[in-house]
Amino acid sequence: MPRTKIDASNLDLKERVVTIKRVTKVVKGGRNFRFSALVVVGDENGYVGAGLGKSTEIPDAIRKAIEDAKKNLIYVPRDKNDSIPHEFIGEFGSARVLLKPAAEGTGVIAGGPARAVLELAGIRNIRTKSLGSNNKRNVVNATIEALKNLKNPEDVAKLRGKTLEELLG
Repeated sequence: MPRTKIDASNLDLKERVVTIKRVTKVVKGGRNFRFSALVVVGDENGYVGAGLGKSTEIPDAIRKAIEDAKKNLIYVPRDKNDSIPHEFIGEFGSARVLLKPAAEGTGVIAGGPARAVLELAGIRNIRTKSLGSNNKRNVVNATIEALKNLKNPEDVAKLRGKTLEELLG
């Protein structure tokens, strides 16, 4: 299903810095230090995105990461109790993230990088498990990938040419 570009200008986006890394490049004259920032942005109402920024200064790296995240926004379908419609495993690199819907009152049961993405997406009840790699960048991207592939029951019913009642039984 093709995704349309989401305009970030009319959304009230909050940002959360997941990680800041100092990276070093050894050159003839010594070492060059740079900073790499991973930031997640979301409106806590279904829109979320992640971005990476690199610069010689931390504030510049964060600013670039926020700009990058705003370019990569996705919409996340949620059910009536602010959970996800169905179970899914997102994969990115060797990181895998299992997302399971949860009942009202469960809260967000997730590790650091996945928690940032889910909370900023507006998901209030979910259970997750990070499988495989625990690289923060890959875990964030695997979570985004899983959320991107979720489908509403209404959309699936329409695709199959059935009513929602026929689909759910």
